[in-house]
Amino acid sequence: MKELEKKAKEIRKDILTMTTLAGSGHPGGSLSATDIVVALYFHKMRHDPKNPDGPDRDRFVLSKGHAAPLLYACLARSGYFPVEELKTLRRINSRLQGHPCRTELPGIEVSSGSLGQGLSVANGIALAGKIDKKDYKIYVLLGDGEVQEGQVWEAAMTAAHYKLDNVTAIVDCNNLQIDGNVSDVKGIQPIADKWKAFGWNVIEINGHNFDEIAKALDSESRGKPKAIIANTIKGKAVSFMEGKCQYHGKTLSQDECDKALKELCD
Repeated sequence: MKELEKKAKEIRKDILTMTTLAGSGHPGGSLSATDIVVALYFHKMRHDPKNPDGPDRDRFVLSKGHAAPLLYACLARSGYFPVEELKTLRRINSRLQGHPCRTELPGIEVSSGSLGQGLSVANGIALAGKIDKKDYKIYVLLGDGEVQEGQVWEAAMTAAHYKLDNVTAIVDCNNLQIDGNVSDVKGIQPIADKWKAFGWNVIEINGHNFDEIAKALDSESRGKPKAIIANTIKGKAVSFMEGKCQYHGKTLSQDECDKALKELCD
């Protein structure tokens, strides 16, 4: 767990540095989901940067595609491409655009950005795995604002209907979206009960506690898809960003970034 905490701090530094350098991006929701995605790439998932399309690999689908800086940092730190390339975020002709592109970068499973679609794609991958008798797992990260979209619930019904126990949906519940509080824009509670009603095994956790994250990821869910409701904080680990919706799509000035990086080093 100590190693995961150390890795998460490193990834958060990458997120802040690259988005500040780019002058655009989505740092708030990237920081809230950092511990979850770090646990996937550096604890749970079976993947190989030397063979990114290996047929037996586990798959990660970033349905909340605006958190691309987080995914890019995890891929770079896993060895899929040079860490130095993170500095090219959102530049013209860079492979690291504002949302992930499957055809541009090794390790990207699904091009995403239009919210609400990731779970549907994951279901297709999961069904293919069942047909091909493969034992790989598919992990999907959704935002809590994203689950306001109807397609998410159509996909939830589909996964339960086909007993896709190779699918895990993780909802990053930081309670904020671009327009403010999720509860003010369109309330989603009781979110855990809704997933249960749709036929999923549901686990609710602190999305910043690696023990809870690992236990939830490692738990068995035979015959049913699994939903992990991860309670998180927007802008986690940077005091002046935490719980502030303006950092959904607003980057830091260089002075602010220096201050944030100092906090992460203390």
